Amino acid sequence: MIARSVSAALALGFVLWGCTKVGTEPSSSGQARQNSFTQAHVLRWSDAEDIAGLNPHLVQQSNVFKLASLTMAWLARYDANNQPVPELATEIPSQQNGLISPDGKTITWHIRKGVKWSDGVSFDADDVVFSTSVVLNKANNEVGRDGWDLITKVDEPNKYTVVYHLSKPYASFLPTFFGTAGANPCILPKHILGSLPNINSAPYNALPVGIGPFRYKAWNRGDAVILERNPYYWRGQPKLERIVFKIIPDRNTVLTQLQAGNLDMWTDVGFGYVERVRALSGYTTLLRPSTFYDHIDFQTAHAAGADPVVRNALRLATDRPTLREKVSHGVGILSESVVPVALPAYDKSIALIPFNIAKANAMLDAAGWRRGPDGIRAKNGVRLVFDFATATGSADTDTRIELIRGWWSKVGAALNVRRYLTSVLFGPLSQGGIIYSGKFDIVVFAWGGDSAGDVSQQYGCNYIPPLGQNVSRYCNGRASDLMERFKLLYDPAARKPIIDAIQQQIVKDAPSIVLDSRQDIYTVNSDVKGFSPNAVSAFDDFMNVDT
Repeated sequence: MIARSVSAALALGFVLWGCTKVGTEPSSSGQARQNSFTQAHVLRWSDAEDIAGLNPHLVQQSNVFKLASLTMAWLARYDANNQPVPELATEIPSQQNGLISPDGKTITWHIRKGVKWSDGVSFDADDVVFSTSVVLNKANNEVGRDGWDLITKVDEPNKYTVVYHLSKPYASFLPTFFGTAGANPCILPKHILGSLPNINSAPYNALPVGIGPFRYKAWNRGDAVILERNPYYWRGQPKLERIVFKIIPDRNTVLTQLQAGNLDMWTDVGFGYVERVRALSGYTTLLRPSTFYDHIDFQTAHAAGADPVVRNALRLATDRPTLREKVSHGVGILSESVVPVALPAYDKSIALIPFNIAKANAMLDAAGWRRGPDGIRAKNGVRLVFDFATATGSADTDTRIELIRGWWSKVGAALNVRRYLTSVLFGPLSQGGIIYSGKFDIVVFAWGGDSAGDVSQQYGCNYIPPLGQNVSRYCNGRASDLMERFKLLYDPAARKPIIDAIQQQIVKDAPSIVLDSRQDIYTVNSDVKGFSPNAVSAFDDFMNVDT
C-alpha cells in the first residue's frame, strides 16, 4: 500500500502538459479525432500517485510496474487471456517442450538474438545471469526474493542460453523469474550496473535503460515521467510517440485535470469517483476483472477469531451485495474465493454464501456463544469484541466499517475501530507494522493474486510473518500441504484440482471474508485506440495503442 501526498510542483505540470490539438485531425486509423484536447500520438496518464523510483527491483508501486512494462527488459509478457508469451525468451519453458526437466528442477531459457538495450548496446545471456545475481545479492534492497532462494546454480552454456538449477520444482517460476505480471524484478543491463557492489543508490535508478517499446526520456520530480519511442526495440516501433505519466498525488486534482482535457487516462479510478468519471464528456470508462480481491482478515491467533464458527457466522452477518453497491458503487464481482475471478485457477463451482442474520445467530447459539446483559456474546470468558484496524483518511473504508458494525451487532459482536497511518498499518514487521505484527483482530484491505494461483504466501502454515504474508496466522495442515504440492507442479491442468481443494478448504475455515473480486477501472479519452488491458499486466500490449 502506498501513502500519497500532494506536491506543490504540480501546478507547473498542468501548464506544461495542457496543450491541445484540433479535434478534426485524422488519427492513425484514418478517423477524425473526437476531442479538441487530444494530442496526436501522445498519451497523458495519471493515477493520483507520486513515484518513489523507477527501478522495480527497489520500488513496489503499481504505476512503477506499469511504466516498467512499457520500458524494461522481461523474459515473458502476458497476453489478453493472462497467459505468458515469450518476450526476450524465444519460448516459454515447459516440461512438454523439454525446457523444464522431468524432475522439475532445471529450467532452460533460450534468449532472443539481435536484441538491443534502449541505449543501443547488445543484449545477451550475460544480462540475465547478472540480473539473477542482483536479486540474490543480499546487499541489494530487493522488494522480495520469494522463489529466488530456490536457485542453487546458474549455467550459461552460451551467450543465448541460461539454465537455472533449483532445489525443488517451482510452479510460479513465471512470473517470478523476470515475467511482467506482479511485483517482480526485471532484467538489468550488466554493461551499466555490473561493476557496482549493489544497485541501491545507482544513478541508473532515476532513469533506467531497458528493452521495451518505449524508453525513459526524463523524470521531472514532482511533475512527470516522460517516455519516448525506443528506436532499438526489436519488435519495431509503437504507434504512440510519447507517453507522459503526470505526477498528481490527489484524486480530486486528477478528476479536475480530466475535466480540463489535460489527461487521456486515469488508471485504477477510486470507487467513489466512478459516477463522476462516467459522466465526463469525451471519455469512456472501462471495467476489467482484476487480480486483486477485497477481504476482511481475522487474526486467527486471537481468542474470538480462533473459532471458525465465529468467523463463519460473521461472514453470514456481512451483507456483501450492499457493501458492493453502497461502498464500491456497483464495482466488483461477488466471490467467496481467495483466488481472483480473473485467474484461470479460480474455482467457479464455489457458490456464494448469502447474507443471513438468523442463520448466523443460530450457529453462535449452537456453539455456546451466549449473549450477556449488554447483548455481546461470550464463551469461556472470551467476548465477541474485535479491534478493527484501518487506515486514517479513508472515507470508503469508514463507511464499510460502520455498515459492518450494524450487521454484526445483530448477532452479538462489537467493534473497536483503531485507525493508523498507512505507513504504520502496512509497515514491516521489523518496524512494528500493525498488520504484519498481528496487532489486530479484524482488518480490511486487498491482496493481489499470484498469476499461477499460488496462495501459500497468504494462507500457508509456513508463511506466517516474518516468513511470509500470512497475516491472519491461519494454519490448516491439509490446506498447507496442498499448497506446497501445488507449487511443485508445472502443468496447470494437474494443479487445478489441487487449487480447487485449497480454495474450498479456505472458504470452509473462513480466515478471511472475501468481499469481492475487484474490477480495475480505467477512464480513457475516447480518441485512444487499441488499449485493451489484461488483468495481470495491464500495459503489456501497447504497440497498437494510439491517439
